[in-house]
Amino acid sequence: MHQNAPTSDAPDTARGAVAVIANRQGELLLHLRDDLPGVITWPNHWSVLGGGCDPGEDPAAAIVRELHEEAGLDVGRLTELFEMRDEHGSGQLITFFAAHWDGDAARLPLAEGVRLQFFAPEQLGALTIPPFIRTGIHRYLADRPVR
Repeated sequence: MHQNAPTSDAPDTARGAVAVIANRQGELLLHLRDDLPGVITWPNHWSVLGGGCDPGEDPAAAIVRELHEEAGLDVGRLTELFEMRDEHGSGQLITFFAAHWDGDAARLPLAEGVRLQFFAPEQLGALTIPPFIRTGIHRYLADRPVR
């Protein structure tokens, strides 16, 4: 695993996990977050699916749980990529995962947020995306094999 931010062995380090999910066309699944300022971090922003780790939960278990809770999604194999801190939002140390899924985003049972949608990488510049998520997506795109 590559790391962007130093990790801490302290048990009180807030952690989270997100998944960059691509389909066979290379589009990325993004989640439009609810517009609830003061209630959630990054309200009304497009992001990847994921969330915070429960106490004692490791990021790999958290992302499986979050994908299921937020969108009823089981992507099969998840690949751990790197860690990055959400310095301007929750402050959590976030573990990024990658996965492949070719379903219809509109048919997922969305439990949080406004909408799920696939976007081609060239469309991402027009979207409002949290800075650390945008950085993570760019890093994922730079590191993935060319199809």
